[in-house]
Amino acid sequence: MAEEKTLVEILDEHTKVDVVKYINYVTAPQCGAIATFSGTTRDTFEGKTVVELRYEAYVPMAIRCLKSICANARSTWNLDAIAVAHRLGPVPVQETSVFVAISSVHRADALDACKFIIDELKAFVPIWKKEVYSNGEVWKENSEFVERRSALGKHDQATNGVAKSKSHDRKSCCGTKVKVVEGAHEVRNPEN
Repeated sequence: MAEEKTLVEILDEHTKVDVVKYINYVTAPQCGAIATFSGTTRDTFEGKTVVELRYEAYVPMAIRCLKSICANARSTWNLDAIAVAHRLGPVPVQETSVFVAISSVHRADALDACKFIIDELKAFVPIWKKEVYSNGEVWKENSEFVERRSALGKHDQATNGVAKSKSHDRKSCCGTKVKVVEGAHEVRNPEN
C-alpha cells in the first residue's frame, strides 16, 4: 500500500499561509484534480467594520483532530494527498487563516473531500476565533459547531440522552468546545 500523503500544520502567530507550498505538496502526475479552500478575513460582518480576526488553539489536540478528519476523508473518497494549514494569532483583512488542498484522480473526490474537511474543521477542531471590529471585539462560534450542538440537543431530547447524535458517530476526536457566556464558561461535551 502506498504511503498516505497528509500534511497538517498549525502555524505560529504572524506566519502567513503559503498556499503555493500546500498546492505543491498535493500535486502529483497521476492526479487530474486539485481542490482548494482558502478562508480569508473579510472587512465587514453584519454591518460592522472588521479590523482582523484572532485565532487561538489547543495545538496538540487540533493537530490530532485534523489528522483524524483527514483519515475519515480518505476512508470515504479516493484521495492522493491532503494538506491542511491553520494560522494562529492576528489575521488582517484579505489574509488567509485556513487553507485546505486535496488531490485526486477525479475532481468529484477532491471537491467533496475538501468541503467535508473544512466543515469538520469548523465543527470539531479546538481552534477559537475572535472578531476584532473598529468599535469592539467578540469571540465567535462557528456556525457548523452551533448546528452540530443544536442537532445533538434535539437528538438527546428525543432519546433522553441515551444515544449519541449521528454527527458524532464518526471518528471525531474533538467533541468539546467552549462558549464564553457573559464571563462564565459553558462546556459542551457530547461524549458524556
